[in-house]
Amino acid sequence: MALSDFDRNLVERCLAGKPQAWENFVDRFTGLVLHVINHTAQSRSTLLSAPDRDDLAGEVMLAIVQNDYAALRNFRGKSSLATYLTVIARRVVVRKLVGTQQPTPLSEIAESVAPGDEVQRVTDRDEVARMLDRLDPRESDVVRLYHLEGKTYQEISSATGIPANSIGPTLSRARAHLRDVNQPNA
Repeated sequence: MALSDFDRNLVERCLAGKPQAWENFVDRFTGLVLHVINHTAQSRSTLLSAPDRDDLAGEVMLAIVQNDYAALRNFRGKSSLATYLTVIARRVVVRKLVGTQQPTPLSEIAESVAPGDEVQRVTDRDEVARMLDRLDPRESDVVRLYHLEGKTYQEISSATGIPANSIGPTLSRARAHLRDVNQPNA
């Protein structure tokens, strides 16, 4: 998708320092930035507090305005502005998460979302165990280590002896297998 006239005008107004231009920019793209932050944190099994999320959003916006809007000045308009900003936001967030936080195991995230509901937690744990039993042992270990224990590819490689560059494809195969097994018969 090419750059829309509305976004082109918004970038030009920001670069020219027009009144309310930056505020309009922030209003238009804050939702996108927050979505990128949430998605990136989730994909890295990292639990973020609301203040952490706000700090990351501020870091992304700072990256855009640094050096007199250098990021916007470097934008060539060969993609949508949203796509360009998504790449910037993801790079900033990954750099900050890698530098400051350890992954939070998904089991801790689940506990923080639904505390106190022991019956549901036991039922969910039993369902996860049944699903993992449907995989071959190697795939089951990789899924358990990545999704339930929050291990990195390198940590999984060390624990299982599987090359780190094979962890992603193994996870993809396991997810596909679980989707196929759990599909209702049509």
